Amino acid sequence: MLENEKELPFYRRFYLYQKERFPFLGHGALIAAFSFSAISYSRICRGIHTFIDWNLFYLCIFNTITLFFLLRVFDEFKDKDDDAKFRTYLPVPRGLISLNELKKVGFVFFTLQILVNTFFVPTLLPLYAMVIGYLLLMGKEFFVVEWLKRHQFWYVVSHMLIIPLVDVFASGFDWKIEKANPSTGLLFFFAVSFMNGIVLEIGRKIKAPEKEEEGVVSYSGLLGANKAAIFWIVLLAVTLVLAFTAASYSGQSYIELSTLIVLFVICSLPAIWFLFTKKQKAGKMIEIASALWTFGMYLMLGGIPMLKEIFGF
Repeated sequence: MLENEKELPFYRRFYLYQKERFPFLGHGALIAAFSFSAISYSRICRGIHTFIDWNLFYLCIFNTITLFFLLRVFDEFKDKDDDAKFRTYLPVPRGLISLNELKKVGFVFFTLQILVNTFFVPTLLPLYAMVIGYLLLMGKEFFVVEWLKRHQFWYVVSHMLIIPLVDVFASGFDWKIEKANPSTGLLFFFAVSFMNGIVLEIGRKIKAPEKEEEGVVSYSGLLGANKAAIFWIVLLAVTLVLAFTAASYSGQSYIELSTLIVLFVICSLPAIWFLFTKKQKAGKMIEIASALWTFGMYLMLGGIPMLKEIFGF
């Protein structure tokens, strides 16, 4: 921590916090692609080749980005004891920003969400309530804290389910607002979203042996470096199969499906490199490949097909 970091005004400290823990620019691009793809996929599956009103889309982006930020805030509270003990370099335990300040920011975003959705898209309030309800349960670890700590698999599954739930909400800016029946293909799209979340979670926690930290969960630590890398590649493959199934509902071309295979091969390379070298640089590349895979997957399933319709490619 910089010597005078604690003395900075709040807006500066919050800027530094988000830069480390929730970079709005980087995360925002991925979440915007996520939202655009969910809406686009829903419309294409329903045989509609125009996008929703852009003002509605901006509302969707505001909701999804702030929902994921709230998830970040909840995690800060949930992990505060472990962070204070094992990760004192993080913003909250080192004193850059307090939990109370994050609570206030979270409350502001939550209030804005309620106001925006009530006044502009009231028909989506039930879907919004579903996401918030699940988020609150996550914050309490579903009231089985110790059990989840002992069962890492179920911990990850229970926490990643928030992603397809946000996807349901985002896609609702199409089918729910227009009072249409959602496509069956959305079930596979939501499954892809769930798997993308798993890919991101596992991918960011595969580390070289010298980078393992006491008290900090990593999948290379839990499974072993080789098994973790292989498991991550298997997750990519499962997601690819689900993506092919989802694509069958939206009428993707062979070129687009082939691109998914190419993306799979490219994103697998860092994990193969890690298998042979165990270098930290390779581990970091797996994390980057996880984001590339997720971003590319959303674009290929819904984003690019809709952009082709909009711009007449």
